[in-house]
Amino acid sequence: MLPLPRIKSVYVSAAPASLLMFMAGTSCCWSSPEIPKLLNATTNPFERVVTEEEISWISSLLTLGAVTAPFLFGFLADKIGRKSTILLVGVPFFISYVMLATGEVIEVFYCARILSGIGVGGTFTMVPMYIGEIAECRNRGLISCLTGAICSFGLLFSVALGPFKTIQYFNTVLAIPPLLFLIIFSILSEESPIYLIKNQEIEQAESVLHNLGRTLEAAKKEILEIQSGYGNKEDTTINYKEMFRSKPFIKGTISSLGLLIFQQLSGINAIMFYSQTIFEQAGTKLAPQFCVIILVSVQFVSSFIVSFVVDRFGRKICLLISAVGMIASNAPLAIYCHLRSSQIHVESYSWIPVLTLTTFIIFFNFGYGPLPWTILAEMFSTNYRSFAAAFVSTLCWLVSFWVTKYFGLAVATFGLGNVFLFSTFSCLLAAMFSSFYVIETKGKSLNEIQEMLGK
Repeated sequence: MLPLPRIKSVYVSAAPASLLMFMAGTSCCWSSPEIPKLLNATTNPFERVVTEEEISWISSLLTLGAVTAPFLFGFLADKIGRKSTILLVGVPFFISYVMLATGEVIEVFYCARILSGIGVGGTFTMVPMYIGEIAECRNRGLISCLTGAICSFGLLFSVALGPFKTIQYFNTVLAIPPLLFLIIFSILSEESPIYLIKNQEIEQAESVLHNLGRTLEAAKKEILEIQSGYGNKEDTTINYKEMFRSKPFIKGTISSLGLLIFQQLSGINAIMFYSQTIFEQAGTKLAPQFCVIILVSVQFVSSFIVSFVVDRFGRKICLLISAVGMIASNAPLAIYCHLRSSQIHVESYSWIPVLTLTTFIIFFNFGYGPLPWTILAEMFSTNYRSFAAAFVSTLCWLVSFWVTKYFGLAVATFGLGNVFLFSTFSCLLAAMFSSFYVIETKGKSLNEIQEMLGK
């Protein structure tokens, strides 16, 4: 029997990896449809009323689990390879959804959400790194943003199915994609050529680059370029003292970490985790679960826009438009919530929360949604990319945990209007940061970016 012909394209390797982004999306938005069911003693598996404190832990433990993942998977990526490590990332997702489908005590849900967080943290560490290493500079932005669109589809899947099915049924369905991922990725996807070159497997790297769609001549040229980024090819051990003194590392860390922190402070995770609760408190006339479906549907559709403009107009302009659009969305919502909390009648304007959160999602997806992770994968030298990505991702998830865990407390203490006012101010700072500090990486090779950061 003749073997099936192999399609030589980077998209064949990238598509299975994007299944991890789908699973990360389902995990990130899991709380929105499940919290109302968990708060109801007749629909949760605990047969008792769940407290608000317990709900806040169920929501936020995902981000705490994500904190532990970057260094673990970053270390494994350098030891056993990108492909094997990415396969391991899929395992916590499967175990967590089985636990959520069968658990009958809240402690099982706590453990499951931590496992989901490990999967999410591993996904956002490994998938951008993997895409950045297998793609060419001409399509790196496109592929990275398309994987972000798949993440948005995971969000949509959660809010479209979750509200209408039992906790057990919903989580049983979510346990299927991790199994499909483990099979498809292991068969179709290639190892990272950068990992192979780092380990002196030059012939294998050339074969992989050819399978990823490069011509033989282009593959040889790319190998020479990657090798030049290592300096001493026989010793690729990280010199941490030298790394933390390196101007490209410092500037790359500030750029990528700054973008990811502003991404979290924009309020996106709090909005996605508590979106149904936000619509209930904002007093919209449309049923909150349908408002959430509209919101996430818009996120999914709008996530494709930046995929086709980021390599044409560049990262900086997309980030700036994104930040300005989020300011224009958050500010009216803050005013609306202030008026409502002051007992001023705003019933005739109950469409404002749906409109402003929808426009917020569109502008978030245009820049500050996918691009910070894309830029993170572009900022660092091949010598210490795994460590740097893990370092930045860990700090990002710590901020995310803080935002998610204390979002409910912030709303109770300061009011929903002041919370969105803080997000508006954060987006203003994000616009200034992306304008004056972040460098443009459009069309640049990874080595060229290092040279720019070193100036």
